[in-house]
Amino acid sequence: MVYAIVKLAIYLICFLAALFALSGVQFDRFVNVRQPMKAQLLFLILAMALAYLCGSFLLELTIFNGLT
Repeated sequence: MVYAIVKLAIYLICFLAALFALSGVQFDRFVNVRQPMKAQLLFLILAMALAYLCGSFLLELTIFNGLT
């Protein structure tokens, strides 16, 4: 139970950090600005992927790795 809460908290923190980091990228140079919904969806998917990778990396480095 504790591991699930810690895991969720780490992924949430990483997701917020990924959103913050990706907000510095100018996506209007890479996507069609006439379709903002697709650009927002791409932004969200990239943030989720980055958060998963970062969270998984952090969880592998912690003491909670063997508590599953």
